[in-house]
Amino acid sequence: MSSLPMEVIEVVGQTMAKVVPVTIMLAVVFTVLSHFWACNPGKPWWRKRELITDICYWFFVPVFARIFRIGLLVLGASVVFNIHEVDELIAFYDNGHGPLAQLPLWMQAILFLVASDFMLYWLHRMFHGGGFWKYHAIHHSSEDLEWISAARFHPVNLFIGTILVDVVLLMAGISPNIMLWVGPFTTFHSAFVHANLNWTLGPFKYVLATPVFHRWHHTSLEEGGNTNFAGTFPLWDILFGTFRMPENRLPETYGVDEDQQVPTEIGGQLAYPFRH
Repeated sequence: MSSLPMEVIEVVGQTMAKVVPVTIMLAVVFTVLSHFWACNPGKPWWRKRELITDICYWFFVPVFARIFRIGLLVLGASVVFNIHEVDELIAFYDNGHGPLAQLPLWMQAILFLVASDFMLYWLHRMFHGGGFWKYHAIHHSSEDLEWISAARFHPVNLFIGTILVDVVLLMAGISPNIMLWVGPFTTFHSAFVHANLNWTLGPFKYVLATPVFHRWHHTSLEEGGNTNFAGTFPLWDILFGTFRMPENRLPETYGVDEDQQVPTEIGGQLAYPFRH
């Protein structure tokens, strides 16, 4: 067997070794929290519709993202920086490069979070319009919004809307070592904002995206589906006029408009954009 398939298998194994315990931890945490502070009381997350679909995405997305992120970083180093040897590639990316790599790691982590969230805000708005919506509609198709819905992304949406942003910032010189801090935060926060919780965090709702903030984004267009695009920092929505947090109200219904018949199983969802 050639080295490439073995390397892919190794990446899959390493990713699963991280994903499984994290999944168990998140399941326990949000089961307890949603029992006491549910935004939409009712059946628990493990009885939600399309649970199998979300589980498939939950384990597929990290593998897909890691493989393509590594591949693009190698390709970028080759094309942009003319680096081809394995040892040189490792040395180039190991601790970052250029002026950004000279900053303390905590500062690089903050820079990465702010810069990536700003870019993701505008990419998110892009995916809500024109020909891009059919890819993003997959993420919005969940009618039982739960923490495990966080990974429901079409590969095209994931590739353009997340992976490319990471690659651009790492190629700019930020050290991959920041992922030791940023990775756990983004994984937890993504699950957190999709969780069935009625938390707004009071005045901190203007600082950090919360479950209620993001659940309004998953409502119909009339209710708020074209607002709250920020993934982490609501500041972008406040600055660009897309912030929505009604007083003394909680979002109730989620999903795409009735005229959009998005399949419920993962195979149909992956094919959906190419049939429309």
